[in-house]
Amino acid sequence: MEKEIINRVAQSKLVTFDLEEYYPEGRRVQLDIKDWLYEGLILREKEFRATVNEHAWENYQDAYVAIDCSSDAIVPGWAYMLLTTKLQPFAKKIVQGTLEQLETSLYQDLIASLEVSEFEGKPVIIKGCSKRPVPPNAFLWITAKLQPVVKSLMYGEACSSVPLFKKK
Repeated sequence: MEKEIINRVAQSKLVTFDLEEYYPEGRRVQLDIKDWLYEGLILREKEFRATVNEHAWENYQDAYVAIDCSSDAIVPGWAYMLLTTKLQPFAKKIVQGTLEQLETSLYQDLIASLEVSEFEGKPVIIKGCSKRPVPPNAFLWITAKLQPVVKSLMYGEACSSVPLFKKK
């Protein structure tokens, strides 16, 4: 007589929270202003403003934009602010920094505005693996956001999770 195999993971009340499901869709663009500087190092205001005015800003329509300078130039803050005034009508979000910093900023905004009442009193596992670039800080932020409402919190996969928190 064969014994029936029971999938206890499927029968459990465990809720999986996958940060990847909340990934903000949209094109990411790194705007490197190194080539807009004299010899890649010196910002000459008149030439810089001319380059800014000639740039095709409409190419950033609905994009998430990270403005950065990949050279060791000292770029004054107003330069990034000027670029923002040109990007603002087109871009969904603008940050000064790398694409990784952009992803971090996107997830910070997303998690801050996330409604988590549906997880109240439930055992939750935060899924660890993803195919998309989920920044490490996102895992910290979602942990802090979920902890006050959940019964328990784990990390990983249902078949091999690491316990993080259990409400007393």
